[in-house]
Amino acid sequence: MTKKSSSSTQITMRKPFRTTAPDACPNPLKSDSPSVFPTFAAGERGLKRLAVHTITTKPWDIHTAITRFSAVGIGGISIWRDTLSGKNLAGVRMELIDADLQPVAVVRGGFYTGIDRATRDLAVDDNLRAIDEAAGIGAPMVVLVCGATPGISICENIEQIRDGIERTLDHASAAGVRLAIEPLHPMYADCRSAVATMKSANDLCEAIDHSHVGVAVDVFHVWWDPDLEREISRCGAAGNILGFHVCDWKLDMADMLNDRGLMGEGIIDVKGIGALVDRAGFDGFYEVEVFSTKWWAMDQDAYLKKIVEAYREHC
Repeated sequence: MTKKSSSSTQITMRKPFRTTAPDACPNPLKSDSPSVFPTFAAGERGLKRLAVHTITTKPWDIHTAITRFSAVGIGGISIWRDTLSGKNLAGVRMELIDADLQPVAVVRGGFYTGIDRATRDLAVDDNLRAIDEAAGIGAPMVVLVCGATPGISICENIEQIRDGIERTLDHASAAGVRLAIEPLHPMYADCRSAVATMKSANDLCEAIDHSHVGVAVDVFHVWWDPDLEREISRCGAAGNILGFHVCDWKLDMADMLNDRGLMGEGIIDVKGIGALVDRAGFDGFYEVEVFSTKWWAMDQDAYLKKIVEAYREHC
């Protein structure tokens, strides 16, 4: 596997992502000149730096989301895999190009853990498909919710996660797709992810030590961590911050999964954490990822306007 250089201690900006697919996964846009992933100056908060996850506007199909996001001037879109089911990937990619909308990530891969080898093999196969989907639409990364299996120790779960990631790395590297480990809040450590802190994500990245593995920082999951500033700095120094997700933690959440807040509705210092990732060398999109039955129930065009307003005011 390709190793990262460990000789530099400076904060390194990530290299532009290549968005062409390997021959095993044909991409109609493949050329000898790789596409360059947009980057932004530290502190830049224009609409072109804003990306929205399709799960955030869940009632919209992929075609509607592309049209509406583009119409308000948003720069990026992170695409959940359910919206791609049954779709022609090359066709979706052309829609994105026509809309001048950058595919930021495919969400989600991972769930590598399991009681038996057969279960873990199926997970690897699914992650290979997720990589192909990302390559097919020109997305530079797959976000990983790494998995956790009850009855297995945290350490064993993490070893299984490492093994699963390493088994998919050759395919990811050939496709030019990076794998972004997303540490989840510890309340999800039972069955969603044994990677529950930035430190754990950093430890895993550094153990794997591959140019196509990094971290997606989600404020909902990491805001509470007293070591957050240090671990974000550590992640940035290694060039490992691949994504940044924003939303808010409401004090009156009715549901710990599907009642996230828009930025400004809760207690997270989104601006402060954004400053930390920018200072650590992150130059990518600010991705709004909100699971909310309340927001899904309202008119989605009106909701999208509120997303833009919340981004402008609180990011």
